[in-house]
Amino acid sequence: MRIFRQLSTPRLLGLLAAVVVVAIGASVAAMAALGSSAPTPTAEPLDQALRDAASAAGPDGITARVQFTNNLFPSGSLSGLTGHEGSALQSSASGRLWWSSDGQGRIELQSDSGDTQILWGPGKAVTAYDSSSNTVYRLPVDVPARSANDGKAPPSLADIDRFLNGLAEHWTLSGAIPSDVAGQPAYAVRISPAHSGGLLGALQLAWDANQGVPLEIGVYAQGQSSPVLGLAVTDVSYGPVSSGDLAISPPANAKTVDLGTAGTGDQNGSKSESGGQNVSGLAAVQAQLPFTVSAPAELVGLPRQTVRLIGGSEKGALVLYGHGLGAVAVVERQATSGGGGQLSQLPQVSIGSATGHELATQLGTIIAFQSGGVSYLVAGSMPASAAETAARSLE
Repeated sequence: MRIFRQLSTPRLLGLLAAVVVVAIGASVAAMAALGSSAPTPTAEPLDQALRDAASAAGPDGITARVQFTNNLFPSGSLSGLTGHEGSALQSSASGRLWWSSDGQGRIELQSDSGDTQILWGPGKAVTAYDSSSNTVYRLPVDVPARSANDGKAPPSLADIDRFLNGLAEHWTLSGAIPSDVAGQPAYAVRISPAHSGGLLGALQLAWDANQGVPLEIGVYAQGQSSPVLGLAVTDVSYGPVSSGDLAISPPANAKTVDLGTAGTGDQNGSKSESGGQNVSGLAAVQAQLPFTVSAPAELVGLPRQTVRLIGGSEKGALVLYGHGLGAVAVVERQATSGGGGQLSQLPQVSIGSATGHELATQLGTIIAFQSGGVSYLVAGSMPASAAETAARSLE
């Protein structure tokens, strides 16, 4: 949470987008398959299918063709932020994946706007090169090394049952669905929020029945049969991968954006005049800020949960409403003459007497606006109309 408190608003949006992309890429880092086309596997209970997957020996390496799906952002909605029409990460694209058994991997996606390459590995920052903007993005992430001989016993059925029972308190799980992915026998499981999940409808994961590694992952919005975000194997083979396939060489003139060190002017985050302690509670946070914090007891029907001081070079308040995936976050800072920075390039929306800027997606909405000398960022997994109502309640 410390790095979250230190990020400026534009960097915060960039980091959130990067985390989504990295999570999808990392989750398929261990994809593998053996043999040629095969029938669907024998039906098994979910816990047994997961136990078999955890016990399977992984391959030495993977070479795969993949299909990336991104229907999250409306066409052209990010062109103002990025300064160009789009990249392979902003729309659906096909590409290739390489992975080695020590945990290193690379994904290369091709689109009409240019290629995007993502590289990760133990002890390395996750690096993404977008050729359409000639930009290298770096995000420090602790990627664990992978080893088939790490000495750890696979989880028992009892361990898996405890995990599934805990998961079932908040999620509804399907059984292990026998499937066929890229000609490989596979199991799939679909989970959906048991309670308020905002706009999130379900998550689906498919893994190789013999090798126990992911072959497909998808994120679905409510009421949608096609994934909003997804990555799926379309053709796979296994075996050692050369070091050249696990490296990228951006041009020397490429711009570099380090998402992990942005906004770290105050290394203590929200620790300051309070004696080095985290500041929370409306009164305590208000005492630290030169503007009036707008924190109504309720926002779009959701009760206020917490108010926290966020630090860095621009102190502000983080106000959270509701719980879980249906929560709404409000970030407030003193307005600057910059008028909202990069977020001001988003499509405009009327917020009372103010003009805001909105990014509406199938999984949630972000609105940025300024009013009364205060800048606001409202974000939540809710439709644009609900986000606009929330923003107008603050204005």
